[in-house]
Amino acid sequence: MDPRRIAYDRHGSGRPVVLLHGLGDRRQCWRAVSPRLADDYEVVSVDLPGFGASPAPERDEPYDVHSLVRVIREFCELHGLENPYLAGNSLGGSIALELGVQGVAGSVTVFSPAGFSDNLARWGMRTVGLMANLATRIPMPVKERLADTPPARAAARLALRGDPSSPEAKATRFGVRGLEPGAPYVRMVPRIADYDFTPRPIPCPVTIAWGDRDRTLLPSSAEHAHQRVPNARMVSLLGSGHIPMADDPRTVAEHIRWTCRAADRGARTAPRG
Repeated sequence: MDPRRIAYDRHGSGRPVVLLHGLGDRRQCWRAVSPRLADDYEVVSVDLPGFGASPAPERDEPYDVHSLVRVIREFCELHGLENPYLAGNSLGGSIALELGVQGVAGSVTVFSPAGFSDNLARWGMRTVGLMANLATRIPMPVKERLADTPPARAAARLALRGDPSSPEAKATRFGVRGLEPGAPYVRMVPRIADYDFTPRPIPCPVTIAWGDRDRTLLPSSAEHAHQRVPNARMVSLLGSGHIPMADDPRTVAEHIRWTCRAADRGARTAPRG
């Protein structure tokens, strides 16, 4: 994977904050959060390889959480983003935590990160992967029509939004363009189901936030996260689902700011050699 081919937006000025989206999403998911940070930080939102405008790796290239960690680290080095503040959702949260372990992050703020699920939830993710593979055999026009049916839209709102009945959730639907043979989403789902965050120290401020209405990666996973990242500040996002940037962008921005400021305070009070 070539970091030079990663699509990104860059706004504001100051210490860089790099925003990483979840599986099947794209950098625009942060569009309601970025302006709330850009007055004080240089905000860089990226499309992970295979999503949005970033090309997918070749079929014979490694494509999992760890390969994405490597390419995002190379992307930051390429663009001179030294010790950036990192924020991520779901898959992007896992990448941010792994980069925190490597000591290349100034702070880490994650929302429902993958890698902390119990066996039942992993079984569910593997089932999703199996269904995604089966869906690749259905002609695209048929999938598009199915995705627009009322039951499918209701299921999407229930899975992805904190309040499925809210007016803001009305347009939510499952994306089916990623359900093609060999597509990045189809390739990545089983990798995420197998991924497990290994407990290791993270030498920077960490916030782990979970929507109390997350029906994709259940809030019970937060307890596993607390056990494996004991120095993390744990937050419950009331009324938010799996994508809190859509449900409550103001609160998401506030938690990113809190973690960034904790890092700033630590830098100011650190003893000089």
